[in-house]
Amino acid sequence: MNTLFDPFTLRGVTFQNRVWVSPMCQYSATDGFVGAWHSAHLGAFATGAPGLIMVEATGVVPEGRISIGCPTIEDDAHAKAFAPMVEFAHSQGVKMGIQLAHAGRKASTMRPWDTKRMAEIGEGGWQAVSSTDKAFEGYPAPRALTVAEIAQLVSEFADAARRAVAVGFDVIEIHAAHGYLLHQFYSPVSNDRTDEYGGSFDNRIRFLMEVTDAVRAAIGDQVALFVRISATDWVDDGWNLIDSIELAVRLKAAGVDLIDVSTGGAVHNAPIKATPGFQVPFAAAIRKEAGIATAAVGLITEPEQAQYIIETEEADAVFLARAMLRNPRWAMNAAEALGVKIPWSLPLDRGRTI
Repeated sequence: MNTLFDPFTLRGVTFQNRVWVSPMCQYSATDGFVGAWHSAHLGAFATGAPGLIMVEATGVVPEGRISIGCPTIEDDAHAKAFAPMVEFAHSQGVKMGIQLAHAGRKASTMRPWDTKRMAEIGEGGWQAVSSTDKAFEGYPAPRALTVAEIAQLVSEFADAARRAVAVGFDVIEIHAAHGYLLHQFYSPVSNDRTDEYGGSFDNRIRFLMEVTDAVRAAIGDQVALFVRISATDWVDDGWNLIDSIELAVRLKAAGVDLIDVSTGGAVHNAPIKATPGFQVPFAAAIRKEAGIATAAVGLITEPEQAQYIIETEEADAVFLARAMLRNPRWAMNAAEALGVKIPWSLPLDRGRTI
């Protein structure tokens, strides 16, 4: 039986435990560059003894950002800005991953704390693109991507992954959840195309599968590859768990090592009942039926809760978000609560006893 603080190995990458930091948008990049805030934010997690830190949704192109304050890895200069953060995490025994993303029609926003929602063209915003020309609730109408533009974005994902590996990232995660671009293609509620990227299940997942194949080829055999999906759209005519299991089977065959299982995002005001661990059953079902490693995420806040998820084989790891924002040393505290002694960062170790 595995436990929360047992090591976990995927494709030669060994994580010191199964407590992982979920990708969380910080809206604090400047012209797509990460900086001092990200060093402090990610560095705090690195001193807290998780197994993995996943960097927030990072645009593979500038137009792939969610907001004007989100980072990109569009070129070598943007990639190199991450290097000191990766190096520091490694010095603490922590693996680093990066979530490669394109927001599609849910893009070109201001920061959440700004006085308005959308960024106009003249103030750093851009024309959003999607699987469709239909707008998401509260957003401007996007432009539907052409087949040639889809092919170009496949190349951009691969190039971004190659840059990430070059600066030391251990894990690449493809963001295909939460109503962003790749999810916009595979969900029937946001894909009304009549070409080879629309209609049937195979056509709707085609873009994601092409991105997956290109990224796996770009990063080689020693880097772990994750895909975050939304396992359900939470509506009757949307993407569902059965679809997700079949997708996971395909992704596993394409060289994906783990499915990061979230839900929702494609439908405005979908009837989601968010209770503690509400997404864990989806991770458990995909793990069992598709035979692939999964990570659970969503209102996992208590050590005993996280331990139970691992011990009962509902998932292979847990991603924590808000709990980590509140307490970047959650893993250290959880280990103590569960009676497990884990390594601490040396400058902190004197605080282990009072």
